Amino acid sequence: MAYSLGLTLYNLSNRRDAGGVADRPPRPAGRLVWLHAPGADAARSMLELARRLAEEDGLPVLLTCPDHLPPRDGILLQPPPPDTPAEARAFLDHWRPEIAVFAEGELRPALLHDAMERRLPLVMVGARNPCFLRERDGWYPGLMRGLLAGFHSILALDEPAARAFRKSGAAPESVTVTGKLEEESAALPHLEAEREALARQFATRPVWLAAALPEAEEAAVISAHRAALRLAHRLLLIVVPQDPDRAPALAARMEKDEGWTVAQRSEEQEPDPETEVYIADSANEFGLWYRLAPITFMGGSLAAQGCLRDPLEPAALGSAILYGPRPGPFGTTFGRLGAARAARAVGSATDLAEALGDLLSPDRAARLAQAAWAVASDGAEVTERVMDLIRRIMDGDA
Repeated sequence: MAYSLGLTLYNLSNRRDAGGVADRPPRPAGRLVWLHAPGADAARSMLELARRLAEEDGLPVLLTCPDHLPPRDGILLQPPPPDTPAEARAFLDHWRPEIAVFAEGELRPALLHDAMERRLPLVMVGARNPCFLRERDGWYPGLMRGLLAGFHSILALDEPAARAFRKSGAAPESVTVTGKLEEESAALPHLEAEREALARQFATRPVWLAAALPEAEEAAVISAHRAALRLAHRLLLIVVPQDPDRAPALAARMEKDEGWTVAQRSEEQEPDPETEVYIADSANEFGLWYRLAPITFMGGSLAAQGCLRDPLEPAALGSAILYGPRPGPFGTTFGRLGAARAARAVGSATDLAEALGDLLSPDRAARLAQAAWAVASDGAEVTERVMDLIRRIMDGDA
């Protein structure tokens, strides 16, 4: 059969990847759900799914992802095993999951073949396009078709994605268009007493935030603030430097070259009505600043190595987003925000100044922020549908 030949060729090509893996923690008792995300971006929705399965159903959940993820209470986080027959067997022998849920479309043939041999139910969610591992891509006759035929359900993002899976070999009746899953909330915590106190100090002043601002972009932000002050003389800029040690030099530069009144949070200086720049350099308080600033510029995205903060953080807290042409690791997220007209792209310091001036109109900033919030919070119905599918499969009702 073509499938057997394709699998053999794939496994032969993977001999160089055979090797040991890190020690695995003990398997928790009871039924176990295994979720797999091909990267940190896909892991957002899988983490939310894992959280809900653990909290609402009391199920142990294993989430595998090749990218490092911060620890989460109640969720086992592990790298996926090397995709060889021996490592696949060892992985499945150890964890013995009752169901496997893959995201986006990444196929790991050795692992999936062993799962199919064990009659492990397979589900694909947030399905975009079927693909093998990037470093293992190639022509393996019948392999993709055979693997996709083994999936119980494939929940596609949209109709083009559904067509891609059907064309690649998935059973037509297994493919359904559902849309994207809900993502783990990006809303950062804050101290409400601090927010209330600062909101009283800011009163009705317009405020914008430069989040995680690198030294390479300081000039652009200064130029944009200078131009915007001509339109709104009471405008306050909050700067969170990428490097807190830059705060004194940045404050001196703004005071000397621009003649601005600057306050530094680490020095316990208050942003009084005459303050034009407030440098928030004390601790990681992004949740506070996103809540106070109706407009956020994403530092690192204009002239540095790439955006330094997750744009869904301000989106989840109602702040309109400005960003440059260098998304860094958040390209997919910015793509979603852009498609929803939920963020404003700028290509230069001049563009940043013009966009900031435009968003000083509260209704324009509010429309952008509302669209961004919708992007950050959609997908709850799809996640509920996936949870119901997982429950029915595990109970033998699907």
